[in-house]
Amino acid sequence: MEESFALPPKSNFSEWYHQIIQKAEIMDIRYPVKGLYIWFPFGFKLRQLVYSKIRELLDQTGHQEVYFPALIPETEFKKEKEHIKGFEDEVFWITHGGVSELDVKLILRPTSETAIYPIFKLWIRSHANLPLKVYQIVNTFRYETKHTRPLIRLREITSFKEAHTAHKDYKSAEKQVKNAINIYKKFYESLAIPYLITRRPEWDKFPGAAYTIAFDTVMPDGRSLQIGTVHHLADNFSKTFGITYEDVGGERKFVHQTCYGISERCIAALISVHGDNLGLVLPFDFAPVQIVIIPILYKGEEEKVLSFARKIYEKLKQKYRVVLDDSEERPGAKYYKWELKGAALRIEIGPKEAREGKVIVSFRDEREKIEINLEDLNFNKIDQWASEMRERLYEKAIEKFKQCIKYFENVNEISSWLKKGIALIHLCNSEKCGRALEENTSGSLLGWLEEVPSWINCKVEGKCIICKNNSKIAVLARTY
Repeated sequence: MEESFALPPKSNFSEWYHQIIQKAEIMDIRYPVKGLYIWFPFGFKLRQLVYSKIRELLDQTGHQEVYFPALIPETEFKKEKEHIKGFEDEVFWITHGGVSELDVKLILRPTSETAIYPIFKLWIRSHANLPLKVYQIVNTFRYETKHTRPLIRLREITSFKEAHTAHKDYKSAEKQVKNAINIYKKFYESLAIPYLITRRPEWDKFPGAAYTIAFDTVMPDGRSLQIGTVHHLADNFSKTFGITYEDVGGERKFVHQTCYGISERCIAALISVHGDNLGLVLPFDFAPVQIVIIPILYKGEEEKVLSFARKIYEKLKQKYRVVLDDSEERPGAKYYKWELKGAALRIEIGPKEAREGKVIVSFRDEREKIEINLEDLNFNKIDQWASEMRERLYEKAIEKFKQCIKYFENVNEISSWLKKGIALIHLCNSEKCGRALEENTSGSLLGWLEEVPSWINCKVEGKCIICKNNSKIAVLARTY
């Protein structure tokens, strides 16, 4: 393999991830502030493609995109005591404007509830304004003191999608929680990423929420990665910020709210779940380069091959993101380059193919090549291949996912397993038992399964692994 493209084996996940982020040109890690990274153009294109899907799903379900400022006054931020307590150790404070000390300190948003909800108070007057559903995709800032890692743990989260909704009562807001969960399901299924959905423990829910639902996947090193959260806020924030509406009977009532977020961890999961020893493996719809055409040139027949390749390129670029790699690099170097960058479909053309009107096709997730006639290389066929590729990626990912999940009845057996995957146990909802389990295993309690996949081979109801009281299935893992 060309040295410049060589990656460590994926079995050495930490180093593989560190290298692929740079060599596939996702992010440049050389910015001189810890936890801040730069999107390469190729990585930013991947980001745009992934976030266009979540935008599409939100727009289709009545959400409207907005933008709120990144600076939040201390006076607003400190109104919700439980919320500030959950974030106070992570806040970046702005104390000066130029050389003058500010009368009211500002924070760089760690999340936007305290920026948005004072304005919700102005926007919402009556039941006719409800439900209100908005979202924004913005940067947020958190002073991470743990080991930072591109796309996974950052001080500037560059791509935080946060949705905020307001409703007439608790039940209506709860219905929106379920809608948000369905949106996230569709999103991750389009990315072919498997997940578990859990209800976080009371002592680990979003600060100020009535309850928190989370999506988690398993990374190649066996750790869980939280890839989305949905929070039912009840009327906790509306009481703090005075967000009320007039109902049909003329009575003023507090709204009930939800919020839900996804960060660029979704791209970290996409890279990590599907990638292999050669580089990125991406579903066709999300690959920045969907098709690469590689002409195989022989002396004296260059123009014939290039002319045939250009003809195919002109046809395919009408619908797809296509590159015709007619550079002077050797074919092997081109293969390695485009495998690293996750080009979903490769078309090879040599003198024989140009003469016979055929092409050699291969897919990034398979090691097989097929020869087809040019007239069969149509949009319907390529769309079919794209769908089949996504199905293959999902089937492979779900099989690996299943292998990383194991049910336990004995606490003493869990610790060694957590180095490989995540554990399912029966656990009651008491904090005492939850803390004891974490202490005895060095794992983190993700919560209780909100939905139990059909392939999980244990009963939903059981006896708590700590106190033996009646309980449900909980999830324990090492986390990032």
